[in-house]
Amino acid sequence: MTSKPAQFDELDRKILAALIANARTSFNEIGATVGLSATAVKRRVDKMREADLITGFTATVRPSALGWRTEAYVEVYCDSAAPPRRLAEVVRNYPEIVAAMTVTGGADALLHVRATDVGHFEEVLERIRTEPFIRKTISYMVLSHLLTGSSEAAGGAAAGDAANPR
Repeated sequence: MTSKPAQFDELDRKILAALIANARTSFNEIGATVGLSATAVKRRVDKMREADLITGFTATVRPSALGWRTEAYVEVYCDSAAPPRRLAEVVRNYPEIVAAMTVTGGADALLHVRATDVGHFEEVLERIRTEPFIRKTISYMVLSHLLTGSSEAAGGAAAGDAANPR
């Protein structure tokens, strides 16, 4: 059985763009921007939520404000074919792993790790390597974010932060 895709038009795209830019933007403000009433915007947002197009609203927190100042990506290579569900079980045990995905190519998975400093990252990496099915890892430390507006760059210093190191 196939499901019919939700109706999605240019106004919906504009509403989504406004919500992605700032999920706290009021329906009134969005309506003024896209040419709809606040009630019409709310109806469209409700429909997009019902269609599972909008899956939630969240706050983006600067990781450095929480003490997470070191960031890395880790390629994980497993013995044989570790099932993704087993990898998912393992990564859930590490609060430092903020994203994890299986990937194509040589590696089996890619982990996005945040840590307080290089020593903390090294400790996390060593714990990951002790997992019985992990054969090897290759790490890439993040030096700077080139696309500073992305959610991945939330931990990077904003232009004003560079002048005020903590």
